[in-house]
Amino acid sequence: MSQEPFMIKVPGSSANLGPGFDSIGLAVNRYLTLEVQPSDAWVFTSSSPGLEDVPSGEDNLICEVALHVANELGYQLPPCNVKMKSEIPLARGLGSSAAAIVAGIELANQLVGEPLTAKEKIRYAALWEGHPDNVAASVYGGLVIGTHTEEDTDIVNGGIPEIDLVLLVPSEELKTKKARGVLPEEFSYKDAVRASSVANVLVAALLQGNFELVGKMMSEDLFHHPYRLALVPHMKEVLETVTERTIAYGAALSGAGPTMLCLAPFQRGEELKKELQQLFPTLEIQVMQPAIKGVEVKREMIHLNE
Repeated sequence: MSQEPFMIKVPGSSANLGPGFDSIGLAVNRYLTLEVQPSDAWVFTSSSPGLEDVPSGEDNLICEVALHVANELGYQLPPCNVKMKSEIPLARGLGSSAAAIVAGIELANQLVGEPLTAKEKIRYAALWEGHPDNVAASVYGGLVIGTHTEEDTDIVNGGIPEIDLVLLVPSEELKTKKARGVLPEEFSYKDAVRASSVANVLVAALLQGNFELVGKMMSEDLFHHPYRLALVPHMKEVLETVTERTIAYGAALSGAGPTMLCLAPFQRGEELKKELQQLFPTLEIQVMQPAIKGVEVKREMIHLNE
């Protein structure tokens, strides 16, 4: 088992892109970083916004995941002091919990000698999270398409799309549990065929780099957008306005929301941001790029700056 200090860096992610519900993820260049050192007891600390009040001991999500994975592998982990820094806002649809889960898996992996493959990390993460989109993006980076059951998890790595990402972030949080609570229990056969055909075309267009068609499919989602409109202020207006009045290819909820994700032409994100700031002055607007790499580990200790 490793007792040397190390760092873990995990990208956040945006899931679904509209109709790719629970199956498509895109890593973004906002990161959760852990600085890990040996200790006499498990201690988690952070002064990053939103993390000040997270559990500081073994009830921390990262620690729970790490201990679970180590137990599954037949190891007992040595306690560590873990300093956390996060650029990923909580409860905003940017994969903060998925990043924490992947960080916990990587923490265990490093402490027991790195036995896990990327596929195995994703399997553990998807079993914990319940779906593979965000966690697979955080492991691989870039675009991922996946499916998950209790029996197996299958992921296709879709590369790095040449686009900019512009996000509109409301001040309100939206818990995933609440966002899932408004979804229907069942779909008619006819609606399921239509919804899945839109998702299929979305995936094909993404892999071909046909972002005009990607944007069109994003706006035709039937899986979750229609049911979450009432939960997200400005959502209907943003989704309609972005496509009709800006240079964006399209827009969708990021994960469960409330953040809304716009796909912008490559290297034109700042231009789209200026357009959106005029149209939606009450929303925080950020420009991001797809994260090229997934979870990374560095052995040289670089102290985190808060």
